[in-house]
Amino acid sequence: MKKIFQYTLTACFVLGLSSCFSDLDTMPLDDNQPVSEKVYRTPEGNTGMLAKCYSSLILTGQKGGDGGDGDLQGANEGYSGYVRLLFYLQEMPTDNFLMPSQSNGLRKCLNLQWNASNAPVVTWTYQRLYMTIAYCNEVLRECTESKMKSRGVWDALGAECPYYRAEARFIRAYAYATLCDLFGNVPYIDEHTGVKEIPQQYTRKQIFKFAESELLECAQSLKEPKKNVYGRVDQTAAWFQLARLYLNAETWIGEDRYNDALTYAKKIIDDGKYPLAADYREIFLADNDHCSEIIWPLVQDGLKAQSSAGTNFYVKAFVNGPMNELYKTGVGSRGWGNVRAKTTLVDAFDPADVVFNPTDTWGDQKNDKRAQFMTALTNQKKETWDNKQAMTSAFTCGYGYIKYRNVTRNDAIPVQGEAYTSIDFPMFRTGEAYLIAAEAILRGANGTMQQALDYVNELRRRAYMTGTYAKVGVKQGVGADLTLSDLTLDLILKERQKELAAELVRRTDLIRFGKFTKGYNWDWKDNKRTGGDVDDHLTLFPIPETEMTNDPYLKQNDGY
Repeated sequence: MKKIFQYTLTACFVLGLSSCFSDLDTMPLDDNQPVSEKVYRTPEGNTGMLAKCYSSLILTGQKGGDGGDGDLQGANEGYSGYVRLLFYLQEMPTDNFLMPSQSNGLRKCLNLQWNASNAPVVTWTYQRLYMTIAYCNEVLRECTESKMKSRGVWDALGAECPYYRAEARFIRAYAYATLCDLFGNVPYIDEHTGVKEIPQQYTRKQIFKFAESELLECAQSLKEPKKNVYGRVDQTAAWFQLARLYLNAETWIGEDRYNDALTYAKKIIDDGKYPLAADYREIFLADNDHCSEIIWPLVQDGLKAQSSAGTNFYVKAFVNGPMNELYKTGVGSRGWGNVRAKTTLVDAFDPADVVFNPTDTWGDQKNDKRAQFMTALTNQKKETWDNKQAMTSAFTCGYGYIKYRNVTRNDAIPVQGEAYTSIDFPMFRTGEAYLIAAEAILRGANGTMQQALDYVNELRRRAYMTGTYAKVGVKQGVGADLTLSDLTLDLILKERQKELAAELVRRTDLIRFGKFTKGYNWDWKDNKRTGGDVDDHLTLFPIPETEMTNDPYLKQNDGY
């Protein structure tokens, strides 16, 4: 897949987006930029276009790094990468993390005070998802038997054509499911939509049903589990997205689909092709391409797939230079130091596990190995405010979170070096399927409470490294196993926070549990130091104002 990303930079044409629905076949002013009739006449060009569907979710442009020629016209290239954008929308407005920056609408996201025009990162998320949909539609238009035969590439790629199409449909369904989550009622475009046709706005339920139908077909037409090239999805990814979709169905469209959520989560667990990693910490390292648990990785490489918006962000933004003197960050002194944990995330763990010990940099002697914080900087404190009770850019106000490290499991710098990270982003992983299954049962799915408890305890045993997860030289943590009397929905929400922090689901979780807008507060919510309630319309983001201008059929979400 890392080779495929190289094709992306050479075989794919640039898509300059002034709105989401630009014509992919527009001839470029630069004769050296390839267009479809050149791209699709080689096997590499066809593969490159599929790679662009994947890489649009982890890379930012055509040159790599922050080299210019970004995907989104007028957007800051580093800020506008997909998994970095999702951090701003899914983690910062929640009880997990903060950034003090006011640029590009970040403070509005932190304080839950955005509107349709004051947060560019919301607009860029919307545009990037539609850009990804446009790429997928392009693959579906061009990757057909008749066109590939006419271009002389069928003999080389014909056997892969059905899988290319299934993968494009899956990525498109993922994008629509995410739009359904973030924005609700959104425009619908597919491979049959004309380039001059103004898209119609679908209801949230219509978008949900389209994503569901596509995923159900992909669950049959994708390659079987573990039969695809690393970095490309297989049937397990479709099962996973269906489980997530059904878990949120009651919140999004008012339908109880918890039995279906359990069915697909259990299918992943029972199939066993993506078993839990033996060590939780190894899921987030530079050699996680060998991790058994990751179902869908977004591939990042320090030399061949560079981006300041992928896992490069999840390391550098979470550390500063002096931290590299305390443990090997994998990026040397290049840390940006602008993300820190909110007190609510820290307090989710036992205080004894939170403390960073410079003589135990991996936290081997902690009980819960998921409690990975930096507490050892001079004058560092848990609170995210200074002595004047104000937010500050001082990195010692709030603990660093060091889940992602640009080193291998042997604590070595990857051969690609320190300038950019080589950690693949774990988009889907089996650990979350355990929590989906447990939650679905607690919400009424046809399972037993003992089954739900077993799912939760399996993850906790892995986190505490007890039982089958025990490792020589690593403390077997005390208190891993819970009892049936401990098992509540609130416990599931807390376990999801500890297990999945910085994995881009927290806002969705808090909304599903009814705790996003009212009744539960955290640092800087509603621009208050210890938080305040906000209006319920904020459970959806606004359709960006620019898109309202471009599409007369669009109706804005309530409250904006």
